[in-house]
Amino acid sequence: METSKTKRLISWILSGLIGLMLVGPSALGKFVEWEGKAQMLEHMGFTSELLMKIGVLEVILAVLYLIPRTSFLGAILLTGYLGGATVTHVRLGEPFYMPIVIGVVMWVALGLRKPEIFRLAKGG
Repeated sequence: METSKTKRLISWILSGLIGLMLVGPSALGKFVEWEGKAQMLEHMGFTSELLMKIGVLEVILAVLYLIPRTSFLGAILLTGYLGGATVTHVRLGEPFYMPIVIGVVMWVALGLRKPEIFRLAKGG
């Protein structure tokens, strides 16, 4: 298998995992009821309605990221979304590294799919 095909395969695997994490447990947890959800919302200072809107936004951004034509826009918007998640965790005194890790993996995967992303990052 040649290098570009390997990079493309790795990029789609990573992108798919990011999409699954965002649309799967993260977003779905915002749409369904589960034990302890009310306490978590109170702790975070969010309402159920706000959490539903955040879940819809998360799904839309993940889909934008996974569509090749809109992937760059999706990555930019997801970066902002993940920044908000990071701030929320920092404000609550919780571990905040996961949204950062997801963001880094997301950009690496996009850079493997679209090498011009890495060229932009290098400034050339």
